[in-house]
Amino acid sequence: MKLATIRSEGRDGRLVVLSSDNARWSSAPEQWPTFQSAMDQWADAAPALHSMAEELDKGAGEPVSGLNFCAPLPRAWQWLDGSAFNSHGELMQKAIGHEPLTPEKPLMYQGMSHVFLGPADDAPFPSEDLDIDFEGEFGVIIDETPMGVSSDDALGHIKLVLLINDWSLRRLAGPEMRTGFGWVQAKPACSVAPFAVTPDELGNAWRNGRVCLDLLVDWNGKRFGAANGEAMSVGFHELVAHAAATRDLCAGTIIGSGTVSNPNYREVGSSCIAERRGIEIVDTGKPETAFMKFGERVRMEVLDGEGRSVFGAIDQRAVERKIS
Repeated sequence: MKLATIRSEGRDGRLVVLSSDNARWSSAPEQWPTFQSAMDQWADAAPALHSMAEELDKGAGEPVSGLNFCAPLPRAWQWLDGSAFNSHGELMQKAIGHEPLTPEKPLMYQGMSHVFLGPADDAPFPSEDLDIDFEGEFGVIIDETPMGVSSDDALGHIKLVLLINDWSLRRLAGPEMRTGFGWVQAKPACSVAPFAVTPDELGNAWRNGRVCLDLLVDWNGKRFGAANGEAMSVGFHELVAHAAATRDLCAGTIIGSGTVSNPNYREVGSSCIAERRGIEIVDTGKPETAFMKFGERVRMEVLDGEGRSVFGAIDQRAVERKIS
């Protein structure tokens, strides 16, 4: 099943269901007008929405053309982002001359969740001097999840999977990290691909709580990376259990994987600029790749085994937000 949100009156848009081939759509039943309302009543909403998806796959609904997609959840109660790809963390530590991190628990921070940019929205930033960077990652949306849930049980609470561009302002990230309190200014609004998919929509590519597909990243029309999500050091179910260790998690909570990265990064490329710069520092002693400039574009997409877009594409520009 694939779900999305289209722009309408109000900040939360209108929930729609899509066919598996992204070709046809229909509005969700009136009792679930928004994505969050469906998450709040998932046990009742999911069967009805799944039945609609089956009918769409048989040819019902309207053609998908001219729809203006928001992020599936234009705003969420909670956004928790992990760092679950060891090769990314190890490379970044080498690049900045630090000893490798050996955390006993998964790394995670709580980020901005009251706005998620749509897949084609311009991404506004106050200055190019803040070192604008994209970060391709996967995410999941969970239903109501109890405190202390085991990782095995947490797997059943994962209801939908996302593709996310977790924008970063690298010049601000280091100073904020050194405070020990986590990121605020360095982490503006994320962008999300248009379609949220149930794990079964991924077929065999959903294994061990991981999206085992390549995340294709193009920067200004050139392929920048194609790292595979299977390399997570811990699966999404383990990230959910970590997040729920001391608190209940509300329905609609989004949990991210962190930047998708593979140990063979020289072959598959990177999902963010900072990692590419880290490779250059390790190889030559200095970075050569510049961060994004205003007007430049980044595109992210994931294709299944038959070449079909799984989540739809994120395709957006970095632009200046003038501050008076």
